[in-house]
Amino acid sequence: MNRKLRRAALALSTASLALATVTPFEAAAADPVPRIDLKILVVSDGGPATAAIAAELDGAGTPYTLVDLNRADRPAINAAFLSDTVSGRPRAKFQAVVLPNDNPFGEGSAEMAALATYEKKFAIPQVDAYTYARPEVGLDYPANGGYTGSLDGAKAQVTAAGKAGPFGYLDGAVPFEDNSPTVGESYAFAAKPLAGADFTSYVEVPLPQSQERGTIVGEYRHDGRRQLVVTFVYNQHQQQYRLLARGIVGWMTQGVHLGMDRNYFAVHVDDVFGADDRWDTVLNCTPGDVDCQPGQGEPRPIRMTADDAKYAAQWSTERKFTLDMVYNGGGSVRHKAENGGSDPLGQQLIADKARYRWVNHTYDHPYLGCVQDTSVVPWVCAKNTDGSTKWVTRAVIAAQIRDNRTWGVNSGLPLQNDELVTGEHSGLKTLPQQPTDNPNLAGALSDTGIRSLASDNSRESKQRAVGPALTVPRYPMNVFYNAGRTAEQIDEYNWIYTRKADGGSGICETATNTTCLDAPLDPATGYTDYIVPLETRIALSHALANDPRPHFIHQSNLAEDRIAYPVLNAIIAAYEGLYADSTPLVNLRQRDIGAELTERAAWDAAVAAGRVTAYRIGDTVTVQAPAGVKTTATMPAGTRQNVLLGTAPFGTAYAGSLSGRVSPAPLQTQVTLTLPGTQTTALTTEAAEPVAEPARELPTPKGVRRHVPYGVTD
Repeated sequence: MNRKLRRAALALSTASLALATVTPFEAAAADPVPRIDLKILVVSDGGPATAAIAAELDGAGTPYTLVDLNRADRPAINAAFLSDTVSGRPRAKFQAVVLPNDNPFGEGSAEMAALATYEKKFAIPQVDAYTYARPEVGLDYPANGGYTGSLDGAKAQVTAAGKAGPFGYLDGAVPFEDNSPTVGESYAFAAKPLAGADFTSYVEVPLPQSQERGTIVGEYRHDGRRQLVVTFVYNQHQQQYRLLARGIVGWMTQGVHLGMDRNYFAVHVDDVFGADDRWDTVLNCTPGDVDCQPGQGEPRPIRMTADDAKYAAQWSTERKFTLDMVYNGGGSVRHKAENGGSDPLGQQLIADKARYRWVNHTYDHPYLGCVQDTSVVPWVCAKNTDGSTKWVTRAVIAAQIRDNRTWGVNSGLPLQNDELVTGEHSGLKTLPQQPTDNPNLAGALSDTGIRSLASDNSRESKQRAVGPALTVPRYPMNVFYNAGRTAEQIDEYNWIYTRKADGGSGICETATNTTCLDAPLDPATGYTDYIVPLETRIALSHALANDPRPHFIHQSNLAEDRIAYPVLNAIIAAYEGLYADSTPLVNLRQRDIGAELTERAAWDAAVAAGRVTAYRIGDTVTVQAPAGVKTTATMPAGTRQNVLLGTAPFGTAYAGSLSGRVSPAPLQTQVTLTLPGTQTTALTTEAAEPVAEPARELPTPKGVRRHVPYGVTD
């Protein structure tokens, strides 16, 4: 079969796209199947709804072009802006359109007419990010039995059609936040579908004083077009939006897009085998640590017991959640020396070693930055006689890493030898006392083969290189290291977060990143009623934001009152109540989190520089990225990667789709994926257009934010 005939056969075999229930291209049968570029057009009016969708695309690594309606010099949205012809094949430059509402251009707009023609011609879906419920979007007016007003605390629900369609990764419930009784956090127009309209409701809320429900998210089909109609306002941080964001993107891309989004949660438990100093509720400091004046108070260390270790293992098994035990072997050795050679805790943890992941935390947990002068509070860096900073030496740092590794190996702990968490993240810069890294740290990491080094996300949220290692920022949970009892946690919390007039330290009144409590927390109920819900909401917001960074607590929080478990239980229970089994929490170890952050950064940089070219022709997706950068994509179940001979699996299953990162197969320069429904790999490969490497860069028109160059031609 010659090339022309093979292409004609392909056009016939792919005339009905796998996800297109609307005719994808109104043309004669002999016309070639159109090319659909895999990027999104986001038209923004500056409101929070379009900003939230753009943030979701950014977080997932999905290319888009942003047109700001508030800029006078923005490009006109017309036929030439939206489509052209490449190598004789019609090309849609955007696979989906996001508008701030159903018609932000005004009545009789030529731009809206151009968009409508484009969407109909190429079967391009449109998202109305936040619009009023009215007949123009397939809904009756809210005044006709619907509702207009706040949804704070409302319990929305995914419909059967939503679960069978774009929101199938959810269990069904979509609770709306109500974080403050004095602040309105959400607003909606809930309405019934208009009689006779082709409207499918995906998310509904109960209507006040009624047994009926009103639509707040649904699909309206009309005039050969498809619109996702959203009638509640939101921002990128609100839980209700985070729950629906994946489905909004999946709907608009028909399940075929660059980038990927998963829900991550990992928990590091620091100081395992060691002991943590205890908060003194009278002195309002921690004797034995640097916040108490020298000689003030008596240390009363907190250390897990064997029963605490048994509980941790049982909890991990029941919750099906693996904790990362960040250990100090010297703590067990010291305990044995002080207790006749016995350490029941160490014995129990080692017996259950397979229940956990293990991370080197140095042998004795020393501070590995500058040598600390603790004769004053706050401490300062000690100085040499010439006035220079006195640093912990390279040999000391390396010995702490090696000795702990040796102890772990001798104890049979399953280790990854290239991972490290230093005590208090020391060695890395610590403001205000130590504005630079210990210059001896990088060499010690090189000496000991460390490639993954934990850092404190509250100090530096970006991954960076330290010698041969890359940092992995960790979120500190506000469950304090120096609290084994609930009373201690509440007392210290009140000290930090209440005003001096209320008996607190007043820190909250002067610190720029801290707010004060309205009143001190009740010692009996404050932990359960305030701290646990707050920490649950914060950690869950990280998990739902496609953020793989781990959280960390301390072994003291698994001891005595075991105050960490109410928070961890609440996080996991809340998640399981929201998501279907197909969308589990992804719990990675430290080095894998680091690899995820590194690969994500490389992909994002390539997308931002306009060096990724991707398009779909029929059931074939073709992607070209810079050499060494893996293609990141989300595709329907059954998608295969074309290799030199045959096909190979693509990605892994998550949330009802396949997603992952993939490089070109050997002897290939681009990634070619075959979507489910195509039987003959040779034919789908033939459909791919030639792509130059790198993609040719064109000037960016004013008012357009470039993520992938929309004007690139072959």
